[in-house]
Amino acid sequence: MCIGSERETLLKLKHNLIDPSNRLSSWNVSLNPNCCQWDGVVCNNITSHVAELHLNTPSPLYYDSLFEYFYETYEEYNRRAFSGEINPCLVHLKHLNYLDLSGNLFHTPFPSFIATMTSLTHLNLSYAGFMGNIPPQIGNLSNLLYLDLSYAANGTIPSQIGNLSNLLLLDLNGRNYEESLFYENVDWLSSLSKLCYLHLGNIWSLGGAMPIPSFLGSMTNLIHLDLSNSGFMGNIPPQIGNLSNLAYLDLSYAINGTIPSQIGNLSNLLYLHLRSGYSIFLDLHQIFFSRNDDWLSGLSKLEYLNLGGANLSQSFQLLHTLQLLSSLKHLHLSTCTLPRYNQPSFVNFSSLLTLDLSFIYYTSSISFIPNWIFGLKKLVSLFLCNNYFEGPIPNGLRNLTLLENLCLRGNSFSYSIPDWFYSSFPNLKYLDLSGNNFHGTISDAIGNMTSLVTLDLSYNKLEGPLPTSFGYLCNLREIRFSYLKLNQHINEILNILSPCIFHGLTTLQVQSSQLSGNLPVSLGKLSSLRDLSLSENQLSGNPFESIRSLSKLLYLDIGYNRFEGVVTGNHLRNLTRLIEFFVAGNNLTLKVGPNWHPTFQLTSLDMSSWQLGPNFPSWIQSQDTLEYLAMSKTGILDSIPYWFWETCLQASFLNLSHNHIHGELTLKNPISIPAVDLSVNNLHGKVPSLSNDVAFLDLSSNSFSKSMDDFLCNSQEKPMKLEFLNLASNNLSGEIPDCWDVWPYLVDVNLQNNNFVGNIPQSMGSLIELESLSIRKNLLSGTFPTILKKTNKLILLDLGENYFSGTIPGWFGERFVLMNILILRSNMFSGHIPNKICDMSLLQVLDLAQNNLTGNLPTCFSSLKAMTQMNKSTHPLIYCFAMRNTYGYIQHTIVSVLLWLKGRGDEYKNILGLVTSIDLSNNKLVGEIPREITDLNALLFLNLSHNQLSGHIPQNIGKMGSLLSIDFSRNKLSGEIPPTISNLSFLSMLDLSYNHLNGKIPIGAQLQTFDASFFIGNNLCGPPLPINCSSNDKSYDHNGEGSEKHGVNLFFVGMTFGFVVGFWIVVEIGWSRPNNRWNKNVQETRNIARTGFNDDSDTVLESGF
Repeated sequence: MCIGSERETLLKLKHNLIDPSNRLSSWNVSLNPNCCQWDGVVCNNITSHVAELHLNTPSPLYYDSLFEYFYETYEEYNRRAFSGEINPCLVHLKHLNYLDLSGNLFHTPFPSFIATMTSLTHLNLSYAGFMGNIPPQIGNLSNLLYLDLSYAANGTIPSQIGNLSNLLLLDLNGRNYEESLFYENVDWLSSLSKLCYLHLGNIWSLGGAMPIPSFLGSMTNLIHLDLSNSGFMGNIPPQIGNLSNLAYLDLSYAINGTIPSQIGNLSNLLYLHLRSGYSIFLDLHQIFFSRNDDWLSGLSKLEYLNLGGANLSQSFQLLHTLQLLSSLKHLHLSTCTLPRYNQPSFVNFSSLLTLDLSFIYYTSSISFIPNWIFGLKKLVSLFLCNNYFEGPIPNGLRNLTLLENLCLRGNSFSYSIPDWFYSSFPNLKYLDLSGNNFHGTISDAIGNMTSLVTLDLSYNKLEGPLPTSFGYLCNLREIRFSYLKLNQHINEILNILSPCIFHGLTTLQVQSSQLSGNLPVSLGKLSSLRDLSLSENQLSGNPFESIRSLSKLLYLDIGYNRFEGVVTGNHLRNLTRLIEFFVAGNNLTLKVGPNWHPTFQLTSLDMSSWQLGPNFPSWIQSQDTLEYLAMSKTGILDSIPYWFWETCLQASFLNLSHNHIHGELTLKNPISIPAVDLSVNNLHGKVPSLSNDVAFLDLSSNSFSKSMDDFLCNSQEKPMKLEFLNLASNNLSGEIPDCWDVWPYLVDVNLQNNNFVGNIPQSMGSLIELESLSIRKNLLSGTFPTILKKTNKLILLDLGENYFSGTIPGWFGERFVLMNILILRSNMFSGHIPNKICDMSLLQVLDLAQNNLTGNLPTCFSSLKAMTQMNKSTHPLIYCFAMRNTYGYIQHTIVSVLLWLKGRGDEYKNILGLVTSIDLSNNKLVGEIPREITDLNALLFLNLSHNQLSGHIPQNIGKMGSLLSIDFSRNKLSGEIPPTISNLSFLSMLDLSYNHLNGKIPIGAQLQTFDASFFIGNNLCGPPLPINCSSNDKSYDHNGEGSEKHGVNLFFVGMTFGFVVGFWIVVEIGWSRPNNRWNKNVQETRNIARTGFNDDSDTVLESGF
């Protein structure tokens, strides 16, 4: 019989717990007064005192490829886990020696009173939801043998833990950086000489990276040592080799330098993880192998080895050494650098089950799978993802008949998938062939892969239709067929799946694969579906007539189709588990009452382009777990309610752009959402203040007015972490405030089209990370701002349409070596164009038009390498990238500029990276056009009009084969038009009017189609001028005034850029879920690519051309 006072303590403890599944139903005196028989309670057999409390909840394990199964388990976990509070009366259990509260959902401060329970020998609070500092008094629990506080605390680790000299196990595994544990030093560890198990993963050093302490080598009882990602960095101390009992060693992301040979002394080691480096693109913290890797041969019991990220380029005998490890089952060498040569034809890995050679780097490129892999006939898992392998799938793979997991993702394999491939792996469960160049149709032989659970063929050139044999794959749970050319009716695909796949299918991703038709009612029979992604197809009708039945759906992405109709609350009522809802870019209307409360609780919502207005949707107030919210172009004609900002406290991304939202942003607290886009609305008043959480802010195209002083200079926290700031096209006035030193992380600043006066403030020179600065169309004046000397990372500078004067400084080209876009047009700059401007070899757009520049044109134009075919960009976008990469939704912006062509301004954005332009028009330049300019054979637009240039047009102008537009009008050019100009087959505009040219207009494919006004004011003859060259009258309208010149012939421009757009459409890009679904800039680019070009000026402007 238990002690009465202890029974009362347990009942009080129960009273404060929330027990959703009634696990503590046995804790009932009327049913059983003997608390020693209650669930989770263990008493001492002699004294009957409560000795152990087992109130843990096992957490589900997460596996990427089986996420849906994890979610099922997680739902069950949520139904079982305890929450509420731990009553301090727990300390009255004076004889308690075992306490396990792990795996629960308490979400309360760390229960510091536990540090007074000195009878404890076993304390496990891991993953219990606690948060806060570990109390120093925990060092008083001198009887502790087992202490697990992983994911249970944050703050600084108290050194008093070193007093627990009897500890056998210590686990302090941490969380992410913001909620992690930190340490000043770890000298206190040296007192824990009895430790057998030590896990300090994911904790951080307050003083920066520090070396792994050598005294660990004296803790010879250690069996398990995990210091992964723990703030340590440096060489592995040789003393680690003294830990002869060690079976598990994980030093991943904690080491660099050369691995000491003493590691080979760890003869009992079963698991060795030495992964280095944080990114395959950054050569950080790399470990190196010397030519002598014999130490590996001493690890005779090793079963798992991970050397990911290591430089093995000198380890020519590594594979021969590894094959001596007869127990080795799992070998991971991803992101390693391997030697190009000495690849053996055969390696005898007698026990190897797993081989990971993803993201491999060779000292010299290799384009084929090494032959020795084909001899590993016991392999169960083979990962060859993201390499440079090309050609057909090699026949040698058919030897690996025991494979269950195969990843060939992200290579350059081509040809069709051979029929033998579908028949060679009877046990294959996981197959990823995405991101290659496979083409042809999907063979009927795919029906032989009856063990498949997950299949990913996305991002290939495979064509439909899907064969009917696909329906034989009854074990399929995940289908990923995005970015293919299936060209099939959705009903046909569902009919193929219906015989036996329907019931078990959990993931169906078929994005941008040319699907058509209405979603059939049979879609609702996919009763296990968790993830449905059908975005960017040509699907039509009202999708929710069939989706409404998918009661287990978690993720829905059907954006950018042709869906239309009215969606009601009844359509959404059964979607109770929905957590991500991406349905943007359709013509749908939500019609619900003002008191409607959704049955789901979302973390991500994108309903852009729906009709949600005119009132601000009040049901959003019920969605208080939103991390991502986009309601752009939804017809809202209302103010933002006060409750909205409280609802979005958890949000990381907010987009309410392109509505008619009005009013002032009068907030109780500064905006704290990391990424905010409220552009193109009717907001007015002062620019709202920000917290230090905000990284991206776009308030452009509103009516914010007055000074920026309060916004920019009154921040409470310094330095501010904002990286992207767009306040363009408002009514802001006064001088630009001089307190930019508070904002050192800014990479993109856009203040164009406001009413700022004065000069650029001195503190802007502190923006050393700045990549894009646009202050076009203000009232700024003064000389060229010398403070910009410090901003040497600029890729775009637009000071156009202001009142700047003085000369363009000579240091300009030297400092701005990364510059892509330079626009100084419509100012009052004078003097010569400095030759140093040609030092900006990456320059693609140079616009100095409408100034007072004098002197000759520079003769160094051939140095502008980005305007030559050899160095011309092939990527349509120019990015500004975030420096800190803290927030997952906005990690870059796409640079856009206004370019002027014959008096017409067009916004360039989604193809800006392909544009090359020089505009020096409307100045006072003299002298000849330098022949060096003809070396710019990738230049698209050249405008030298309205100057005083003389001499001949360069004879080699025909070399500039990319030109779309030439304007040399209103100069003093003389001589004949060079015959080579007829070689410019893409030319859509040529204006030579009002010069002193003479002779016959050359015959060419386009020249005779141009308007005659482009040649008037010269002594020219021949078509398109209505004057015969045999006539004596050679002065057609020599003194006449031509009409205002036209814009570019959009037919020819559209034809040329059609190739560009076609290129962009087929670019294969891999995204994780957030980037694929949430990157609005990428999505916008796809839409624009669909739009194309025509003669309608609105369409041209819409498409970014």
